[in-house]
Amino acid sequence: MSGHSKWATIKRKKAATDQARGKLFSKYIKEITIAARQGGGDAEANPRLRSAINAAKAVNMPATNIERAVKRGTGEVAGATYEETQYEGYGPGGVALLVEVATDNRNRTAGDVRHIFTKFGGSMGEAGSVAYMFKPRGVILVDKSAASEDAVIEAALEAGADDVHSEGDAYEVLTPPAAFEPVRESLTRGGIPVQGAELTKLATLHVPLGEKEAEAALRLIEALEEHEDVQKVYCNFDVPDEILARLAR
Repeated sequence: MSGHSKWATIKRKKAATDQARGKLFSKYIKEITIAARQGGGDAEANPRLRSAINAAKAVNMPATNIERAVKRGTGEVAGATYEETQYEGYGPGGVALLVEVATDNRNRTAGDVRHIFTKFGGSMGEAGSVAYMFKPRGVILVDKSAASEDAVIEAALEAGADDVHSEGDAYEVLTPPAAFEPVRESLTRGGIPVQGAELTKLATLHVPLGEKEAEAALRLIEALEEHEDVQKVYCNFDVPDEILARLAR
């Protein structure tokens, strides 16, 4: 499997609980705040902010929370100042992990992330040790019951998508980061509902894992994602669908 795609789909399903939704709210608030601070509060002129707001709306974040996060980013209301950074390392079975964080205390977060790696059988790496294995991409999912494959391919490729392929019960559309919003808008204009969409990083090299190693790697990934400062965790494991589905129950 592609590592990212199936695990991301499972995470969306698991995020249906109130507790998980609350954690997602916290992550999206930070992303919206940072995006507004860096590119301004106008979502139409700020692609990163527009993407973050769309993602927040997809998990039913209240509009008031979104507006407050934007204003915090533009300085209209007081709030914490977040700094973005990333950590790199390895998990069980030699799987590579790239951890993006947004924090108001880098020393605290670095110590926490290192502790999680160690506790769950991983190890921190130096800057540049695994980042080269991951390429920025846009990923858009369309439920197969919502549109034909030909319709998705036509709308996506005409707007600049790189590829469309089948992933379980969905079509997965891959785009360059710059084409992410144009492709999503093209699908919407064509009457094709988008099931999920995110700017992410996909591995260019994959590490095959057996069930025992995959279980240990997923425990590490979930522990990292539980940390309040961690925004995203990228991995390069390759696990058969049936094993991953069984472990994610």
